[in-house]
Amino acid sequence: QVQLVESGGGLVQPGGSLRLSCAASGFTLDDYTIGWFRQAPGKEREGISCSSSDGSTWYADSVKGRFTISRDNGENTVYLQMDSLNSDDTAVYYCAAENWVEACAVVSGVIKGYEIDYWGQGTQVTVSS
Repeated sequence: QVQLVESGGGLVQPGGSLRLSCAASGFTLDDYTIGWFRQAPGKEREGISCSSSDGSTWYADSVKGRFTISRDNGENTVYLQMDSLNSDDTAVYYCAAENWVEACAVVSGVIKGYEIDYWGQGTQVTVSS
């Protein structure tokens, strides 16, 4: 059974850091492209970062320089290190997996209308003083 489980969300003060984890089971992570998305209240879901199965990465402008995606294929887990958080980062964060090396184009919105196969349940991140 394919499953993605996010963890690591919580309440953090502005300027703080969190590290989100996306643990995969039921498939081998190194064959998959993993994307991180977020959805804030009243806003559409947006792709913010991606780690392709070929090792390339992508970041949305809104998080570039503050967030870092990494993967530990041995642990079958992808991480999103989030630094210098601000209130605009408050959202539910989701990871998603697709067995397609070009899937970062879906995460970034370059390719539209493509449904990514596997999603986690989401983890809440709240940035507030």
